Amino acid sequence: MQYIDNIIFLILLVAGFGLFAKSLQKIYRNIRLGREINRSDRKAERWETMATVAMGQSKMSKRPIAGILHLFVYVGFIIINIELIEIVVDGIFGTHRFLSTILGHTFYNFFTATLEILALLVLIGVVTFFIRRNFYGVKRLTMKELFGWPKNDANWILIIEFALMIAFLTMNSTDFILQQRGVLAEHGSFPISEMTFVPFLEVFSFDNGFLALVERAAWWFHFIGILFFMNYLYYSKHLHIILAFPSTWYANLDKKGKFNNLESVTKEIKLMMDPNADPYAAPAEGDAEVPAKFGAEDIFDLNQVQLLNAYSCTECGRCTSVCPANITGKKLSPRLILMKTRDRLEEVGRNIDKNGSFIDDGKKLLNDYITKEELWACTTCNACTEACPVLLDPLSIIFDMRRFLVMEQSAAPQELNLMMTNVENNAAPWQYNQADRLNWAND
Repeated sequence: MQYIDNIIFLILLVAGFGLFAKSLQKIYRNIRLGREINRSDRKAERWETMATVAMGQSKMSKRPIAGILHLFVYVGFIIINIELIEIVVDGIFGTHRFLSTILGHTFYNFFTATLEILALLVLIGVVTFFIRRNFYGVKRLTMKELFGWPKNDANWILIIEFALMIAFLTMNSTDFILQQRGVLAEHGSFPISEMTFVPFLEVFSFDNGFLALVERAAWWFHFIGILFFMNYLYYSKHLHIILAFPSTWYANLDKKGKFNNLESVTKEIKLMMDPNADPYAAPAEGDAEVPAKFGAEDIFDLNQVQLLNAYSCTECGRCTSVCPANITGKKLSPRLILMKTRDRLEEVGRNIDKNGSFIDDGKKLLNDYITKEELWACTTCNACTEACPVLLDPLSIIFDMRRFLVMEQSAAPQELNLMMTNVENNAAPWQYNQADRLNWAND
C-alpha cells in the first residue's frame, strides 16, 4: 500500500504522455494530407530564423508591451516546467525535491528562486492579457470571428496558466513553512512565496498535518494540471507553443511577393520554346501523367507547410489588423483564412478517424469554408505575412485558391479577365493598340 501513490502517479504519467503522443500523431497525419514541398535548402539560415523568431521572439518586439508580457509568459512557463523533471522523479521514486541532491545547496537555491520570480512574471502576464482581451477592447481581439470557441479557448488557457502558477507557489509556501518547522529538510529558496503566501498561511497557524496535506494537494494539482494542459493543446490555438518551431524552420525565405511557378506549366512552356520538340507527339508508354490540378480547391491541394501554418496560427490577429482589405471593410481576414483552413483540416481528420480513410463528404475548402469574395478582396500586399510573429503565410493559401479559380474554373472577376485579355492581345493591361503605347510621351 505504501507504493500506491507511486503507481497512480506512473499510470497518470504514461496515460498523459500517451494521449499527447496520439494527438501529435493525428496532427502529423493531417499535415501529411497536403502536397509535399521541398524546404530543405539554406539550412543554416533556417536554423538561425527558428532560433531568432520562434525561440528569441524577435518579431514580438514590434508591439513592445505585448511582446514583453508574452516573453514573461513564454519564458517563465517553459522554464518553470523544467521542474517537471523533478516532479517525475519524486513521483516515481517517492523522493522529495530530488534535484537538490544533484544541483547542490547553493545552485538549487538559485534555481528555485529563479522559478519563483518567473512564476510571478507569468502571473502578471496572464492577468494583464486576460484584462486586455476581455475588458480593454483591443479591436483585433474583439472581432466577430473570435466569438464563441476562439475567445473561450484563449481565456481558458490564461485561467489554466494562472491556476498552475498559484498551485506552484502554494506548494512552495507550505513546503517552506514545513522546512522552517523542521518537518522537512531545508531545500530551496522561495522569495516570492515568503513575501506573499507564507505570511497569509501563518496568520491562521495551521498545524503541520494540514500544511502537509495542502502541499501534497498543490503538488498533485500542478502535476495533473501540466498533463491536462499538454493534452488540451491539441484542441487549442496554443499549439503554436510547439509548432512555431517547425513553422519558422520551414518558412518561405524567398523575397515577399515572389510567387512560385507551377511545374506543369513550366514544362509546357519549355516544350513550346524547344524548336526540336514535337508538341503533337504522343508521350512514351508509361510516361503519361495525370494532369496536376492548378491551384487549390481543398486542403489536399495545399502543401504541407501551408497546413502546418494553419495548425500554428495563434489567432493573435496581427495579420488582420494590418490588412488593407479588412481595414476598409472588406470581408477578408487573413487570420480567418488560416482558422478556416484548420477547421476544414480537422473535419477531414475526423472523417478519416471514422471511416479509416477519407470518404468524400461533398465539401471543399473553397466555397464551403472560404468564399470567393474573401479571396478576391486580397491585394497581395504581403502585410499579413510581414506582421505574423511566427512567419506564417496566409497569402500563399489565398493565392493558390485564386489560381484554382482562374486556371481551373475560369472564374476570375470580369475586370481581371479584361486585363488578361488585353495583356494577351495588346501586351499591356490597357485596351488600345500596341502601336499607340507611347502616345502618352508626345503630350
